[in-house]
Amino acid sequence: MEEQATNKRTTRFTRNKTEDISNLLYGKIPPQARELEEAVLGAILIEKDAISYVSDILKPESFYVDAHSTIFRSIQSLFGKSQPIDLLTVTEDLRKSAKLEEVGGAYYLSELTNKVASSANVEYHARIIIQKFIQRELIRISNDIIRDSYEDTTDVFDLLDAAERKIYEITDKNLRNSTQGIGQLVSKSVLQIDGLLNRDDGLLDDSVPSGYTEMDRMTSGWKATDLIIVAARPSMGKTAFVLNLARNAAVDHNMPVAIFSLEMGAVQLAKRLISIETEIDAQKVSNGKLDNNEYAILRDKVERLSQAPIYINDQPAINIYELRAQCRRLQNAHGIKMVIIDYLQLMSGGGDKGMNREQEISSISRSLKGLAKELNIPVIALSQLSRAVESRGGEKKPMLSDLRESGSIEQDADMVMFLYRPEYYNLTEGQDGASLKDVAEVIIAKHRNGPTGSVNLRFNKNFGRFYDAGGLYEEFQEMTSFKTVQSKGNYMKDDDSKSDENFDLF
Repeated sequence: MEEQATNKRTTRFTRNKTEDISNLLYGKIPPQARELEEAVLGAILIEKDAISYVSDILKPESFYVDAHSTIFRSIQSLFGKSQPIDLLTVTEDLRKSAKLEEVGGAYYLSELTNKVASSANVEYHARIIIQKFIQRELIRISNDIIRDSYEDTTDVFDLLDAAERKIYEITDKNLRNSTQGIGQLVSKSVLQIDGLLNRDDGLLDDSVPSGYTEMDRMTSGWKATDLIIVAARPSMGKTAFVLNLARNAAVDHNMPVAIFSLEMGAVQLAKRLISIETEIDAQKVSNGKLDNNEYAILRDKVERLSQAPIYINDQPAINIYELRAQCRRLQNAHGIKMVIIDYLQLMSGGGDKGMNREQEISSISRSLKGLAKELNIPVIALSQLSRAVESRGGEKKPMLSDLRESGSIEQDADMVMFLYRPEYYNLTEGQDGASLKDVAEVIIAKHRNGPTGSVNLRFNKNFGRFYDAGGLYEEFQEMTSFKTVQSKGNYMKDDDSKSDENFDLF
């Protein structure tokens, strides 16, 4: 009896030990769905329409088995050439590329067609495959992050940015392809041209309108992936201008806009937007001294602004890594179409502390251009000009060399715009005698994808709004030789100069 008990204990111990070894050996197999990969490929080979259901879901890299990746790449090639997809055509394509034997020969392809009877569930199977791919990517990226975290030489901000970028890109990896053939690009271009034929504003479908007719005709709107620099001397109206751009996009066209204000508070910007939208004196909006009529107008018009998709971040001294993270989250949550940064020189690089300021600004401008391409949206950054403008005689119009850290900013920017107000320099009349009162000239000094030139706007000082021609402000077309936007009122200084208490809003 005692011997039997001993054997029983030994057997129990041995069985448990065997199970532990089994778990150790087989517990770390990467997530995969081999059977479903075979089923999807088989469904595509027996039904020509099956590829249409999975082409936007799967890419060759999504497959765990290398042979399956090769087969799917061949199917994609045939699909792109509008050729039929079946067992014979895929076999022949693989033979021509000398990869037929790598995937197991014609026999393996024929076996795939026996795995399924129809393509009824091919899309569902494809989504399971992509889920397994995402799991594998998460494991790979997590291992990379753990490895790099143990390295003392790794910059922590670079590590944070890289980790977030990689995780953010996981779900998009099978949906986006940054390298495209010329045929596909030509097709997209022709579609854009067709869409522009019947449009008078010259805007592209994926661009954000500025809200100003002449400017949109010259620039085709703020195009996706573009980095736009808006520069001027203090008190020219930079912040007021970009707030008008944000208001026009969000309120008039319901396009979500993110504003990063490194100088002014979010509530201050909100009050300025209220003044722009309601056309009520900014000082009254600030101190609350409204008469009954103005208060009624405010309550009536502010509702439209309150529902506009404008998102304001007033974190001071934000660095480029934090900015990227915030933009990615805003695009995920709200689908932002444009980012505005006020202003560039107040940002920090957050990287190597040994860099001088010029190198840091260069790094920031490159990162902003990268952000525009990554999120496929325009990024507008405000910038100050050097004091060299003030030392010149005459009209003192700014030029590209007046940009602070001009080399790096000019190189990275797709468009550089300057704001210039003749009245600021006590110039009241043009050479032809036309009045320069309230004229704001927008000088497009660099335009990578279009013409350069000037557009003239009118700016109302009381509520900080720029206007296009027409409506109540049409009368100004008679009093100036300038060809664009006009409005009643006088200029008010922008927020870069805080020396005059009367101008602390603009």
